[in-house]
Amino acid sequence: MDKVRWGIIGCGAVTEIKSGPGFRKADRSELIAVMRRNGELAADYARRHGVPRWYDDAQRLIHDREVDAVYIATPPSSHLEYALLCAQAGKPAYVEKPMAMNEPECRTMLDAFEKAGVPLFVAYYRRALPRFLAIKEWIDSGRIGQVRFVNVVHHAPPTADELAGNGSWRVQPSIAGGGKFLDVGSHTLDILDFLLGPIGHAAGRAANQAGLYGTDDIVSGHFTFASGAHGTGVWCFTASRYAEMNEIVGSSGSIRFSTYGTEPVQLIDADGTVHEIGFNMPEHIQQPLIQSIVDELTGTGVCASTGVSAARTSAVMDRMRAN
Repeated sequence: MDKVRWGIIGCGAVTEIKSGPGFRKADRSELIAVMRRNGELAADYARRHGVPRWYDDAQRLIHDREVDAVYIATPPSSHLEYALLCAQAGKPAYVEKPMAMNEPECRTMLDAFEKAGVPLFVAYYRRALPRFLAIKEWIDSGRIGQVRFVNVVHHAPPTADELAGNGSWRVQPSIAGGGKFLDVGSHTLDILDFLLGPIGHAAGRAANQAGLYGTDDIVSGHFTFASGAHGTGVWCFTASRYAEMNEIVGSSGSIRFSTYGTEPVQLIDADGTVHEIGFNMPEHIQQPLIQSIVDELTGTGVCASTGVSAARTSAVMDRMRAN
């Protein structure tokens, strides 16, 4: 195709700035339809963002003959349902992360898209951001030598709503599949897959320490990459303060970076010299990945975030929460 005409299922908060405008601003890309179960909200979104048409029924959007590809921007509990409908219609899909509620659902999605002969992409958009592309180049070029291990720390205090017993869908296992680890931990584990290659072994433990909601609020894990590098991580969402940092240590240097922050990346030489490198963030953070999807669909490039890579991340999270 020469241009990709997109439809969005679930035009909620994530589509306002992070993703939605990217479908209009990417080259050879156009946003022509949106869907939300509340038709008034769908109509309001279409009006504010200049989208030609709106629906309150997902099947009508998917089967719109002018929609070439579908972005599924709903919570994880409906990813499988909508993705299978896209596959049945023979249309590529771009699914929000995490890819599904668990690895078995991911596998069902992969099988459906393989059978349909259309591609499946997942919104692990950090794979296309300049800061992470630079980190990957440093690692691949041997700037820190052979990677030995990675350490992940991510902790945050509970929100006021969680303290009041009114947490968002992200802490409702029937909607999210588990706790906040699946929502925010997935980005870090996926970018590590991108930087260091697939994780071959993973194990861990999940617990509900604070009892503020009905699923895990802490996950600790250890994992080993196919390359032989080791990894450890702790994600706690009922701590006293916020901190989030990753460190990749090699035989002749190390790299420290945040998955979510915008502070400079630290490249540390073997002698301890610290180089701080800053990167600008795009206005619409998903636009670079959206562009790579459009490039693949129009035959001019390749997208780095696929259903196959995203399913690996879901598998790792399942294993780390298994005990």
